[in-house]
Amino acid sequence: MAAMDRAGSAITADSSEGWDVSRAVAAVNYPRWALTCAAILFALYMAWMIIANDAFQWHTVFHWLFDPTVMQGLGVTLGLTVVAMVLGTIIGLVLAICRLSGHRIASGFAGLYIWFFRGTPMLVQLIFWYNLATLFPQISIAIPFAPPLVSWDTNTIITPLTAAIVGLALNEAAYMAEVIRAGLISVDHGQSEAAQAFGMTRQRALRRIIIPQAMRSIIPPTGNQLISMIKGTSLVSVIAMNDLLYSVQAIYNRTFEIIPLLMVAVVWYLFITSMLNFAQSHIERYYARGERRSEAPRVSTSDMEDAQ
Repeated sequence: MAAMDRAGSAITADSSEGWDVSRAVAAVNYPRWALTCAAILFALYMAWMIIANDAFQWHTVFHWLFDPTVMQGLGVTLGLTVVAMVLGTIIGLVLAICRLSGHRIASGFAGLYIWFFRGTPMLVQLIFWYNLATLFPQISIAIPFAPPLVSWDTNTIITPLTAAIVGLALNEAAYMAEVIRAGLISVDHGQSEAAQAFGMTRQRALRRIIIPQAMRSIIPPTGNQLISMIKGTSLVSVIAMNDLLYSVQAIYNRTFEIIPLLMVAVVWYLFITSMLNFAQSHIERYYARGERRSEAPRVSTSDMEDAQ
């Protein structure tokens, strides 16, 4: 009887313990499932509202989606993004190195540059560059305090295209300088000391050791900056640059189909940013390979004995 009592009490204890565990799991899972279902229902409801709303005129959207004018504007947007991002990254790298250098003048100049271009709106900068001829009618190359060697008319050089490239690139350089500087700081200082111990110069150590390791910290914010650049190119429409937004504006100024043409631009912007997000995730995984290998789970002896 005593044995039966002990067995019965053990079974009761086990069943009560199992019931407590299942109740705890249910208590944790139910709110999560409820929140997930609510989010899915809300997303489906919003999608239905957009699709079923005749005011969007989806047939008009699909009619203009691949129009040659729209595709030309899309090409201009992509071209501006690539050129401005490449120039901004190169200038930003130079600024970041100047900020981290021990040279006071170089560091101060880089800090002043970043302060100015991050502190003023991009739209104001674009308008400023477009109207540069008001301040400087002639652009000259000359030795200081000497007659100019070569000069050009500013209106000839500063076209909407050059104003857009200069404005976007110089503004992006200020942000990329801080992104790159943060990535370089994230690398352990012992890496540069070890490189110097092996006889590497500072420039070679930066190029071969520091920058490759800093890429893991630089890639995610750089991807965000690239996506912001794609959307920021829409500002060049105010200086008559024929980008994607300017193209759809030119069409709806003739047809008065404002909402459908704006949706055309929205569809293309979403498509481009989605592709960039996909590419960014693959690049991040590429640079995180070494970290994942170092964090691979190790099988202990006790685990092997339990498996046997």
